[in-house]
Amino acid sequence: MATCLRLPMASSVPCSSSSSMPLKHHSFNIRCAANRSTKIPMPFKDPFLSKLASVAANNPDALFSRPQNSDTPPFLDIYDSPKLMATPAQVERSVSYNEHRPRRPPPDLPSLLLHGRIIYIGMPLVPAVTELVIAELMYLQWMDPKEPIYLYINSTGTTRDDGETVGMESEGFAIYDAMMQLKNEIHTVAVGAAIGQACLLLAAGCKGKRFMMPHSKAMIQQPRAPSSGLMAASDVFIRAKEVIINRDTLVKLLAKHTENSEETVANVMRRPYYMDATRAREFGVIDKILWRGQEQIMADVSAPEVWDKNAGIKVADAI
Repeated sequence: MATCLRLPMASSVPCSSSSSMPLKHHSFNIRCAANRSTKIPMPFKDPFLSKLASVAANNPDALFSRPQNSDTPPFLDIYDSPKLMATPAQVERSVSYNEHRPRRPPPDLPSLLLHGRIIYIGMPLVPAVTELVIAELMYLQWMDPKEPIYLYINSTGTTRDDGETVGMESEGFAIYDAMMQLKNEIHTVAVGAAIGQACLLLAAGCKGKRFMMPHSKAMIQQPRAPSSGLMAASDVFIRAKEVIINRDTLVKLLAKHTENSEETVANVMRRPYYMDATRAREFGVIDKILWRGQEQIMADVSAPEVWDKNAGIKVADAI
C-alpha cells in the first residue's frame, strides 16, 4: 500500500506556475503535474485499496491530517460501509490470483456423473429412485446408443438395512427390464452393498463387465411381504401368493445371470446369503474385483514351473 501511495504524496507539495521561479523549481512543477495524471497501479480490484488510492489522488491532506489518538483504525472513517478485504469472488476474478479458475459454479454432482455416463444408486429402491434411474438410462441411450453406461450400486434393495420393507419388488424388476431393453452395454460396479434386488441388478450387467470393490458385500435373500396386521385373512393369503411369485422370478433371473441352476440359487436363498467380493465372483454374480494394480501384480507372478526351477525342484516326469 505504501508503494501505491508514493506518487500522490508528491502532489501535496505546492507547485507554482510563476515565471519568476528558478528553472529547477519550474521542472519540479512539471513533474508534479505529470504525477497527478499518473494512474496508481493496483494489484487487483479491491474496494479498500481503490477507495484509498482515489482519496490519495484527489485530496492527499485527508490522509495525512489524521488524529493522533483515535479509536478508529487508520483510514476506515472515509468509508460509509468499510470492507477490510476483497470478497472471494473479486479476488477470483483478478489477474493476480489464479486467473484460470472457472468463474461459474460447478454443476450438481448427479449431473456431473450423468455427463460421464455414470448412474449411481445409493438408496433403497423406492419409487422415486426407480423413476430417476430409468429416466437416466433412457436419456443416456438417447444421447449415444453405442457408448457403455456405468451403473454404480450401493443399495439395500427394496428393504432397509434393518430388514424393513420400503418398496415393492416391482421396483427392482422395473430397473432390470429397462436395462435389458437398452442397446448400450451396461457395466455394473458394486460399491458398498448390493442386497436383494440390488444384487440382481449387479449380476444383470454385461458379461465380463460386472465389477465389485474389494470390501463390498453382496447378499441375496427371499422377498419380504410388508406388514399385514390390518389385512383380512383372504388378503394376507393373496399377498403371500404374490411374494412366492416374486421369489420364483428372482430365482430364475439370478440363475440365468450367475449360470447356476435354479435349485442351487433357491437353496442358498433359504436364508440371507452374504458374499464378499471373492465369493461373489465364484458364485457368478460378478466377473472381476476392482483392485488397483491387481492385473499388473498377477502378470508379474511367475508360473509354477518357474518357481520349481528357481527352487531347485525337478519335475517328477523328467526324473
